[in-house]
Amino acid sequence: MACAGLVWGGRNPLRLTSAALGVQRSGHYATGIRLVRRSGTGGRGIMPQRGIGQGLGRLSGRPGGCSRCLRSPLKATQYNGRMSSPISSPGQLLQKDDWRLTVAPMMDWTDRHCRYFHRLLSPHARLYTEMVTSAALVRGKQLRLLEHSQQEHPVALQLGGSEPEELAIAARYGADAGYDEINLNVGCPSDRVQSGRFGACLMREPALVGDCVKAMRDAVDVPVTVKCRIGVDDQDDYADLQHFTETMIDAGVEVLVVHARKAWLQGLSPKENREIPPLDYERVYRLKREFPELVVVINGGITTVEQVQAHLERVDGVMLGRAAYHDPYILAQVEAALYGEPMPARDDVLLRMRPYIEAELARGTSLKHISRHLLGLYQGEPGARGFRRRLSEGAHLPDADWRLIEQAIAQPRVAA
Repeated sequence: MACAGLVWGGRNPLRLTSAALGVQRSGHYATGIRLVRRSGTGGRGIMPQRGIGQGLGRLSGRPGGCSRCLRSPLKATQYNGRMSSPISSPGQLLQKDDWRLTVAPMMDWTDRHCRYFHRLLSPHARLYTEMVTSAALVRGKQLRLLEHSQQEHPVALQLGGSEPEELAIAARYGADAGYDEINLNVGCPSDRVQSGRFGACLMREPALVGDCVKAMRDAVDVPVTVKCRIGVDDQDDYADLQHFTETMIDAGVEVLVVHARKAWLQGLSPKENREIPPLDYERVYRLKREFPELVVVINGGITTVEQVQAHLERVDGVMLGRAAYHDPYILAQVEAALYGEPMPARDDVLLRMRPYIEAELARGTSLKHISRHLLGLYQGEPGARGFRRRLSEGAHLPDADWRLIEQAIAQPRVAA
């Protein structure tokens, strides 16, 4: 019989089974969350209990959330290679260097497979999930969206929403699932996000964002951060960004990630909003000068190691976006420049993916969901086109497995 995974609130609390959490019978992942009832609350005080496991760790042959699992901390099994530990723990002082190199949250791109791959390229980078709406977690109970492996740490959960109480609950879910940071999206310009009253449109309502941040900070011990733009529509003066930043600091924000473009909410698509509004790095630099204690991370249009190093002379951290996805080996190059890590051979990175890929295939994951993130690994190298073509043409087939990856690796080798 499936075991209970999560219970939350109300007079008739909803009990979610391991199946509802997306946990297979093989027990490949489990939530690591136990919930306890506070006396005298009439069922409304059921809250996650900390310390029972760390995140959605990989298990061996035990369904997630069962009583036997929850009696002892969950142990994460490494797939291969170096395992990264969480940088921050509750009660530790925030370290500015924790945000020196980060990879942006990108919808449809930075899923758990992508993050695992990126971790092999960069042991130090802080990784971010795709945006997850608070409504999906709290009202939709789609807790499978919190799934991640221990090897991803340090990893942050990005939330979208504008209701303080709901965001607080969602943040608690994320912290109890083991995420090292909860980030609030105040930068996405898409129509779908605007209709839900979150994303970049919230820059017009700094007081509301402040209330959201305060509620989230009260609910969790991990850092609560904000990702925003330098402006939105005609609200484009530096004074507006300054006021927004002051409000965030008053709410307790210690880390602000700033995309150095403003957002046009009408007339431009999300893609155009990443390209057409001009970059204004100086505005972000000024923000850092005027708020020296705030950890400022700059994002937008950063594509080379030299640009990363130049920005780090002016701000605390750099967030790579599309460059890290389309040309992921840049992560290894930046890692070498900033931390002195030896750059791994591209072939070796793929070979280190093998245990992960085979474990996911055994779990029922289609190869195409993993291989799509690997396509840019040989960007600019001889044989890159053949590598991409081999993966693209074969990964969707029902019998696609590790052998396809080996065949794709052979393309650059032949070309070289």
